[in-house]
Formats: sequence, structure tokens, C-alpha cells
Amino acid sequence: MKNSRQGFTLIELLMVVVIIGILAVIIIPLTSRLRGSAQSITGLSNLRQLAQANLGYASDHGGQFVPATSVNNRKRWHGERESSSKPFDPSKGYLAPYLGESGRVKNCPRFDLLQKSTTSFELGTGGYGYNSAYIGGTPQDWTKPTYVNRLPRPARTVMFASTAFAVATGPQEYAFTEPYESLAPSGQPNGALQPSTHFRHDGKAHIAWCDGHVTAELPNSTAETANYYGGDSRALAIGWFGPADHNGYWNPNYPEW
Repeated sequence: MKNSRQGFTLIELLMVVVIIGILAVIIIPLTSRLRGSAQSITGLSNLRQLAQANLGYASDHGGQFVPATSVNNRKRWHGERESSSKPFDPSKGYLAPYLGESGRVKNCPRFDLLQKSTTSFELGTGGYGYNSAYIGGTPQDWTKPTYVNRLPRPARTVMFASTAFAVATGPQEYAFTEPYESLAPSGQPNGALQPSTHFRHDGKAHIAWCDGHVTAELPNSTAETANYYGGDSRALAIGWFGPADHNGYWNPNYPEW
């Protein structure tokens, strides 16, 4: 009897290879996009939790937001350290009792994937920064935060943002989202600052506003290409967003008409 078994022809094998290649071209980018979307959703959720924790803190402290830092600069919203040469303990910050069982800021998954600087001014921020110039402090006293009821436009005032700081070896954690200029005790602009808002989510930065809602914002064109720490802010997608005059959306009294 003749053997009725037949193998695949060369043409059939080539067709299978081509089909597998086409599927790979379709599936791999789709998987990458889905993963990026999941990371973005997690990042927004982390920021929303920070905003709600801060509003909870204010509810328990006479309407006053969480302090950005202490007088001796050893305790901050995200952690506490024994001295300026010691790392921050991220379970002992002012906001820790409002951050669930861990008492820690959750890490931004997109920030965790970056090739970051091996050193940092502070650790435990999760890749997020606080509006210390206007919310976590005031021009008159940078250790005294402002009050919820003193915000004329909480929905357009920055509370937290995805942040990083540019140094020569890459981005590093940074606890504050800096406005365009520092402030004199009078509240007037007092010199340029280094940008720290990080646009790491497909070219956008995640922002938590003072009413608790979160958004993804595109950068404007004001990012610097170099700073005094040897970092290239623009190359690392670090800058500002929104209007620049009067410190923009960081300033609760920004005259938006």
C-alpha cells in the first residue's frame, strides 16, 4: 500500500511564516500600547490617591493642606530623615497616615522603568512632586501651607504632578513641582527656577489639581536644555505646562480671564 501521509510544501511553510510575522507586527505594538495605557492609568490613580490624602489631611487640620517641609527640612510631605546626609524614610512623612496600610507614596510604574540617576536629593516620592510654593507653603512662610478655602480656583490650581529633576546621569526623584519663578515674601516673582514637571506618559505629565481631579497635560515650549546640575531638562522631557505668566496654574491667584 502506498504511504498516504504528505508533509507541508515549501510554499505552505512560507505562508505560515508570513502569517506569523504579520500577527507579530500587529500584536507586539498593541501589547506595548496596552501596557503603556495600564501604566498611565496606574499613575493617574496614584496621583488621585495623593490628592485625596491631602484633602483628608486638610479636613483633620482645620482646612490647612499638608506641609511641604518642616523648618529644619528633615520632614517633608513624603518622608522624614535623621539628618540632611541621611535618606528619607518614606513611611514617616506628614502624609503617611493618609496613604493606607503602607503609609508610603506608591511608585509611578513608568518612572520605575526609566534609567535613572543612582543618587537623589530624596527618595520615597514615588516620582511625584508637591506644589510647595503655593499649596504646601506660602511666600510669607514656606513651612506653612495654605488653606483649602483660600483657593479661588481649586480645579485650576496644581497640587501634585509627575516630577523628576535633570542631572548629568539622568532623571532623579524630586519632591516638588516647581513653578517658573521663586517667590519673595511679598509674593512677587524672585528669579527663575529649574523645571521639574516630568512628561513621561507618552509626552504628557500627570497632574492632580486642588479639587482632587487628575489630568494628563502636554508641555509648553519653556523647558531649558541645561541646568546647573549638568542635566538636560528638555532631553529628559522635563519642563512646564500651561501659561507661564504669574507662575501659571501653580499660583491659586493666577488671573485667568
